[in-house]
Order: sequence, then structure tokens, then C-alpha cells
Amino acid sequence: MGLIWLVLVAIGVWALVRLGRQTEGPRRGQWRVAATLISAVLLAGGALVLSKGGWISGAALVGAGLWLTVSSRMRTVPRTAEGLSASDAASTLGVSVDATPEAVNAAWRRLMARAHPDQGGTEGLAARLNAAKDRLLKK
Repeated sequence: MGLIWLVLVAIGVWALVRLGRQTEGPRRGQWRVAATLISAVLLAGGALVLSKGGWISGAALVGAGLWLTVSSRMRTVPRTAEGLSASDAASTLGVSVDATPEAVNAAWRRLMARAHPDQGGTEGLAARLNAAKDRLLKK
């Protein structure tokens, strides 16, 4: 019985760590919080049922918990350079439409230093900055 408690504690810690990393907007963030809590309950319930010998229902609960975990992590596809107008790209980077490649790269580096996911930014904003740079450099 000690192993099952260890598994349950591990699932709880995983849920708390995942909840602490929520960086999405309010609507998407609420979905991820709810999905994390529900998937933690499903995984814990599946572990309990599996420990009692209910293989089919336990496997179904674990599978549902894993599916919910994966589906809540799916991200929307960011805008690409093709769907971005030159004026939108220039305003995103804070340069003029006829800026030189050096100015575009300098603005992109300055903004990416703060918007990169490793620096506390979001993947969506970093992808938008990359798309804007690509759009302006491929005039």
C-alpha cells in the first residue's frame, strides 16, 4: 500500500508544478487549470483502481487522464509570415515599413530578449516576433 501512496503524492506534486507554470491568457489558463485538476484526479483514481485489481476500469481512467493532460497542452498555431501584412509586422517590431535589415534585426533582438519563453515570455509572442521579422526581411 506504500507504493500507491507514493504514486498519489507524485501525481499531486506533478499537478501543483504544472499549475504553477500556467502562462496563458485568462480563458485558456482556466481551461488548463481545470484540465490539470481533473486529469490528476483521473490518474489518481486509475492508480487506486489498478492497485485493487480493476485492470479495465483502471486503465480507462489512466488513459482518460493522460488524454486530458495531452489535449490541454495543445497550443494554437501562431500566425505565420504569410498571414501578416507589412504594416502589422512593422508595428509588432516597432520599426517603419521601410526599415533596413539591420534595424529590423536590432528591434527583433531587443524584443526577443524579453519575449522568449526561456526569459519568461510566451511561445505565441515569440512566434509572432519571428513571423514579423521574416515578413519584413522577405519584402
